[in-house]
Amino acid sequence: MKRSAVAAAALALTLSLSTAAHSAAPSAAPAPAAAVVPQVLPIGVAVGALPLAVEDRTGYQRTSFRHWNAGDIPADGCNTRAEVLLAEAIVYPEIGPGCTLTGGVWWSYYDEREVTPAGALDIDHMVPLAEAWDSGAAEWTPARREAYANDQGQLASLVAVTARSNRSKADQDPAEWLPPSADALCRYGAEWTATKLRWGLAVDEAEKDRLLDIAAGCGGTDVEFTPVP
Repeated sequence: MKRSAVAAAALALTLSLSTAAHSAAPSAAPAPAAAVVPQVLPIGVAVGALPLAVEDRTGYQRTSFRHWNAGDIPADGCNTRAEVLLAEAIVYPEIGPGCTLTGGVWWSYYDEREVTPAGALDIDHMVPLAEAWDSGAAEWTPARREAYANDQGQLASLVAVTARSNRSKADQDPAEWLPPSADALCRYGAEWTATKLRWGLAVDEAEKDRLLDIAAGCGGTDVEFTPVP
């Protein structure tokens, strides 16, 4: 027999023996995957659950977080930025070739402004990429950092706001920057906390103290998050 025929016969015998062995042995059901359960906590309790750590920005590069990728629906031709804009529009835009958005209206809650067109908006990472790096993401794999940078699994993670407010915020945490609208404060504190809890990110002392100050004035505000495995 030729070498390929011998190899094929050996493989067939191996498969036959393996099948027989599995047939003779009792079948074991695969262990069910643990369900990830959404969490809802009062804001004070949620802030108290955030782990403390010293921040370290050594080695940070924005390119360590790949974004914007093909989004949650690759077949729609829209990247993550465009999908967030479509999800948050209060007046839906027209979608042209290459996912070009025309018209549409959005609400920037940081500064309480109605915004149009889409090009006037930034998509803000609730916890900026540099801040995430400082708080634990430096230890992540590139794939996890990409998932973080494009996270549409929780509404608080990415938010469409005026370019002016987003650039004013830059990479600052709540100890350094808060939205200019006083009415946005409780929502912002809750969404920042939710994002850090979702991704298992830490806070430094000044950040946690400011979040506790916010929580003290936001009784009745809940923090909703689903932990990422």
